[in-house]
Amino acid sequence: MRKLGVVAFLATLAASGLAAAVADAPVAPKVTVKASVSPNRAGTKSHPQAVTLKTQISWESLGSASQPIVQTFDILFPKGSLYNGAHLPSCSYSKLNAVGPAGCPKGSIVGSGSGNAYADTTITHPKITVVNGGASRVYFYTVLNNPARVQSPVVGKIKKTSGKYAYALHVTVPQVLQVVAGVPIELTFLNVTAGKGTWLETTSCGPGGHWPFSVSTGYNTGGSAKFTASIACHK
Repeated sequence: MRKLGVVAFLATLAASGLAAAVADAPVAPKVTVKASVSPNRAGTKSHPQAVTLKTQISWESLGSASQPIVQTFDILFPKGSLYNGAHLPSCSYSKLNAVGPAGCPKGSIVGSGSGNAYADTTITHPKITVVNGGASRVYFYTVLNNPARVQSPVVGKIKKTSGKYAYALHVTVPQVLQVVAGVPIELTFLNVTAGKGTWLETTSCGPGGHWPFSVSTGYNTGGSAKFTASIACHK
């Protein structure tokens, strides 16, 4: 009987520890990505193919009381992609922050987007302008009108990588867009289209006729979520 009592006691401790671990686990809603490249016929190194990239990012909706704030994005672009920001008109952060996209050089605007987010119990819709920032920068100039008007460049840092991925893009959402007028802005959906002229190109199709990609998002809760998939391509 004493042995059974000890076993029961240990089981209770284990269960309570598991419950505490679950309670302390960071909130990390699942992220889902739908992406397409047009045209999906790959170019070559000698004749790159200019493309347009369309991306939809959806987060599992946990409700306005539980949805965390998205603070970071990390996106991996496949081998066979080519970023030409260094060779096209670009805009500086200082100019974009001071006067907005309208003050940037002609040709530096390379895309647009929109989204849905909780602002307390209501839905707000950020508007995005994608701006070329040069060899290692892209800006997602974002405007919010609810719960107050806020506008700010969101900085994306681009670097070359290796293996099956060619580039890594790290995006940090500024604090001014995370909390507006004391209200947390909690993303649930983003729809962004980017690619103008030769800003984005392809030089080959990936293994098995696919371009792999990866998207990870980090939250203010300390959690993160990752989505990996691929886009069909052909030579």
